Amino acid sequence: MAHILSAAPGNPTGLGVRSLPLLLLKLRAYLALAVLVVLFSSIAPSFLSARNLVIVAEQVAVFAILGIGMTFVILAAGIDLSVGAIAGLVAMVAGSLIAEGLRLPWLGVSAFGSIPLICAATLALGTLVGAVNGWFITRLKVTPFIMTLGMLYMARGAASLVSNGATYGNLAGNPELNNTGFLWLGTARVLSVPVSIWLMILLTLVAVYISRKTVFGRQVFAIGGNERAAELSGVRVGRVKIGTYAISGFCAALAGLIIASRLGAANPAIASSYELNAIAVVVLGGASLFGGVGTIGGTLIGAFVLGVLSNGMVLVGISDFWQTVITGAVIILAVVVDQLQRRVEKSSAERQAKAQEALPGPQA
Repeated sequence: MAHILSAAPGNPTGLGVRSLPLLLLKLRAYLALAVLVVLFSSIAPSFLSARNLVIVAEQVAVFAILGIGMTFVILAAGIDLSVGAIAGLVAMVAGSLIAEGLRLPWLGVSAFGSIPLICAATLALGTLVGAVNGWFITRLKVTPFIMTLGMLYMARGAASLVSNGATYGNLAGNPELNNTGFLWLGTARVLSVPVSIWLMILLTLVAVYISRKTVFGRQVFAIGGNERAAELSGVRVGRVKIGTYAISGFCAALAGLIIASRLGAANPAIASSYELNAIAVVVLGGASLFGGVGTIGGTLIGAFVLGVLSNGMVLVGISDFWQTVITGAVIILAVVVDQLQRRVEKSSAERQAKAQEALPGPQA
């Protein structure tokens, strides 16, 4: 009996696929990363230096953290344009709590909290904003694009309102107020590895577990594959979608804290346009914007592709303007290749179906 091999769900490599072109399409992110590393290391010898690799990994960490949250949203056939603005809002709120404390006008004082408390509160804020996105999208049926675009403007405006557009320039804290230690998040190292990279690794492991080993993860894939079928099978679609946007908000908040900590300052424009980077790394990693297809591992590789590309272009001396053009072209190419993969998969499935129909039936 003939056996038709196919890629298992969630398999980022697509191993088992007989079609070589399709296999290469599935491996495109890995191939692109390898090509970029070889290209930039040959042009700029300093690219593979230990110092530069750490810089790349730190940049990738922020892209990956944002991308992980975006992956859950896109897997459920959604989109979140507000992650950059949420990151900026969280950074400004954290900066305000560190520099000015929580103002209590009725008491005429400001309360200063510890850094762990401030981080917990601002992470909760980002998660809440993400959940609000999900609630409006699922309960009031607002289109994800419109809802998250509106939230982008609201969160970015709120970030400016926190300080009337000013920058909190020193987030080191005051020992007398017991609010020092914020800079540790973005500048400290554990076992010679920056904390932000450890956070990326931890978040990646948790996200892989959630997406592959939990009911929630399976429901996200089911919704992205066929929302109506998932609903008929008993999946609480609204609740799951709200969960994906809440995860996205949490990841955006964490990215905002890391950026502010690394800079030692908070500005309303922090993480501006990072929502596009988040979408880019997910698409580069092989996820489908139509939902139901993608992996956390693929997103991580996509983040490395974008990080290596950005860093390499700086080392080579390409101007900022051309960097923007090239990055946009790479994103468009990724979408084009994704569409090509879908057509190849459809064609392959049709050929396999015809081959199965041509097989002789069981003998009497």
